[in-house]
Amino acid sequence: MKNTSSSLVAMAQSAAQQAYVPYSKFKVGAVLSFANGATVTGCNIENVSYGLTNCAERTAIFSAIAQGFDPRQISSVVVFTPSDQVYSPCGACRQVMTEFLAPDTKVISACYQGQREWTLAELLPDAFHFDINEYRD
Repeated sequence: MKNTSSSLVAMAQSAAQQAYVPYSKFKVGAVLSFANGATVTGCNIENVSYGLTNCAERTAIFSAIAQGFDPRQISSVVVFTPSDQVYSPCGACRQVMTEFLAPDTKVISACYQGQREWTLAELLPDAFHFDINEYRD
């Protein structure tokens, strides 16, 4: 089953309602769409120690991996913020996406007023990559 952009935005919007945000009150939902039509959602989860907060995008990616999905098969990431402004993924999420997703993966950020779309490479040009095999004996 092929998911449309609007159905994925609706799924991300629903995921945002699950967010645990007692400090910022800034809810975010995300949905990953896989090449085979499967989807995995995530939401942001805050912690009183702010550095331990997890964004919706990373929650979805880590959840997908924990469920046995191959993150290299993610065809799009859709993020929804229940606001009037489109927010792009933070730097940490961009780097995590770079670890697992292809540079041409579609990333869509949506809000009540509309949406924007990028490729992952557009969001994080000249991304940091590390090949551990270069440093093994």
